[in-house]
Amino acid sequence: MSRAFLSHILHRPPLLLAYALTPCSDFGDLAAGRFCFACESLTFFFPHYWVWLCRSRGGGRGGAFPSRLRTLRLNCSVAEAAASGDEAPAPPVRKKRVVSGVQPTGLVHLGNYLGAIKNWVSLQDLYETLFFIVDLHAITLPYEAPQLSKATRSTAAIYLACGIDSSKASIFVQSHVRAHVELMWLLSSSTPIGWLNRMIQFKEKSRKAGDENVGVALLTYPVLMASDILLYQSDLVPVGEDQTQHLELTREIAERVNNLYGGRKWKKMGGRGGSLFKVPEALIPPAGARVMSLTDGLSKMSKSAPSDQSRINLLDPKDEVIGECQNMNWGSFKTTLTDALIDHLQPIQVRYEEIMADPDYLDDVLLKGAGKASEIADVTLNNVYQAMGFLRR
Repeated sequence: MSRAFLSHILHRPPLLLAYALTPCSDFGDLAAGRFCFACESLTFFFPHYWVWLCRSRGGGRGGAFPSRLRTLRLNCSVAEAAASGDEAPAPPVRKKRVVSGVQPTGLVHLGNYLGAIKNWVSLQDLYETLFFIVDLHAITLPYEAPQLSKATRSTAAIYLACGIDSSKASIFVQSHVRAHVELMWLLSSSTPIGWLNRMIQFKEKSRKAGDENVGVALLTYPVLMASDILLYQSDLVPVGEDQTQHLELTREIAERVNNLYGGRKWKKMGGRGGSLFKVPEALIPPAGARVMSLTDGLSKMSKSAPSDQSRINLLDPKDEVIGECQNMNWGSFKTTLTDALIDHLQPIQVRYEEIMADPDYLDDVLLKGAGKASEIADVTLNNVYQAMGFLRR
């Protein structure tokens, strides 16, 4: 590469920018060392700075080459590899991140399993996954306080019994990562109340519970759900078709906060600039995303349904499963389907009992999972505090 050509592109910012995007192997020897025009660090310099530098030091066609460029050496591993004739190792590809969770209230049923947990087992091999027990969401409606911790441990054991591998996925309890609540409060300051009033599930649950039994948490829990997702810079969120409204709200909150505090505004506060949050996409399973009630084909199988006959719980004994299946109009397939269901649930139930009999193992899984989750969450939370102007300790 001639100095005249380099001077030519330095005087033309669009050409410099285009040249900076050429393959990293296009480098030249410039006096004191190699200079890689496609190295990531070069693209961070504003092109007009180089034009000013070239002109101020006598650069230009036929002029002296700027001393700054004569002595500049960028340690680009790709360029070094090209110079030595070796192939540069491919950069590691980061897996997309997936987060999801189930409430510990009530018993985990077949709908939870087929609509969520069973799909997680395959997702953990494809993505970086975080699966947590959303105990903070469990208190949005009246609940039995003495049962909450027991139900939380039981739900975690079911995750493991169903095949979630703690060496592949982070399994933890939502309340064990305090950043969930902190970020929820920060997000709530930027969430218009009208966005929450339009949520369908809030309207349905508040109507059933009655105004006297509805707390503020039921109205604001979609903001906590947004915090659960955005805290981990999630790429994908497994959702059922009836949950897409909540994810859309999460996307709107992310975009609003990015606009209010991200980009140059964040950079002026001392941050790196850019977006504070990734805007997540929905991951809707191809099948089993919406399992219907056994007694009402129009409603989803639910923990809160008054009739136990409306659902099949994962821990139901064989006799109960048979009784629940008798209500189904499966015709000649009833016996076959009932036997298949019992055979599928039996190893899950055995593994569940083994895990519950070893509390130290379960505690260790949850502790390590919360530790890994906190490492990610703390970075996001600190960035948001910085961008919003808080004085940090």
